[in-house]
Amino acid sequence: AKTLMVRKKSKYRHISIGKKKFYYYKIKWQDILGDSGHASSKEFDEMLPAIKFTFGFIYRKNKKYLWTFNTYDEKEDEFTDRNVFPMGVVLNIEKIEI
Repeated sequence: AKTLMVRKKSKYRHISIGKKKFYYYKIKWQDILGDSGHASSKEFDEMLPAIKFTFGFIYRKNKKYLWTFNTYDEKEDEFTDRNVFPMGVVLNIEKIEI
């Protein structure tokens, strides 16, 4: 009896480039919040980094950095809308379902 292998379709949004899959993520991160105006000590004590969200494909990551992109040109092998995040500012990485 032959066993038929059925490839399970991924429930996560992704693209394939060559033989590699790149998944789509929602990335929550902290950005520097700056102000050059006058402020009281109370206002300064309440000042916190801005919380940002980036949506994109993760190109790669390691312990120090996270590389993302949003656009890829397969004819030119070019990536666009690229970011590199220090992992110290990344709060959460959530894979996006289809």
